[in-house]
Amino acid sequence: MYKLLLLEDDISLIDGLTYSLRKNDFDVRVARTIKEAEDLVMEQRDFDIFLFDVTLPDGNGITLCEKIRLSGNQIPLIFLTASDEETSVIRGLDCGGDDYITKPFKLGELCSRIRALLRRSNRGNACNDVLYSGNLQINLAEGRVFLNGDPLECTGAEYRLLCLFVKNSGRLLTRSMILDRLWDGAGSFVDDNTLSVYVRRLREKLEEDPSKPEHLITVRGFGYQWKE
Repeated sequence: MYKLLLLEDDISLIDGLTYSLRKNDFDVRVARTIKEAEDLVMEQRDFDIFLFDVTLPDGNGITLCEKIRLSGNQIPLIFLTASDEETSVIRGLDCGGDDYITKPFKLGELCSRIRALLRRSNRGNACNDVLYSGNLQINLAEGRVFLNGDPLECTGAEYRLLCLFVKNSGRLLTRSMILDRLWDGAGSFVDDNTLSVYVRRLREKLEEDPSKPEHLITVRGFGYQWKE
């Protein structure tokens, strides 16, 4: 059972979240103010994940995240935010947040994104040599990809891009973040237009209907997101 700290001041949302999270085998501790959250973080250092609202009665969840990261604490953190404006999202990610989800949200999606983040942080039980996402399997040791049990042919750059997406399942990756980490087979950095080509090719290989992708999703104005 994973231990989760929920920082939220909306009582009705707290009730629904704690009920759903506990049904999904999370041990939930709740803080309704920044001060309560700070005390819990200091008293109990065995949390597996943080779930922080941004606007609280006595402060801001982003400011608390910055303070936590400065202390050396790298526990995965997801922001719950009522604002999907680019400046709010960028600030939350830049301060050390690992993901964000905009209110209102589906509880099932939240639980999936929490589990994905736990796997990425190696706090889950996923094998480090193999990545799984639905019917997709990536054998990191052999550099091979399988879809529905059948080998999937990928170029070197397509393979690196797919690994990046699956390792960050549920997380928004901006185009600039992807371009910073991706290079082609000759060791040259990939430009923005080439990235679009790689994404289209991956969709043609992975999606039932590439024109209506269900897994490799475009987040307009930001980048891409992999959904299991």
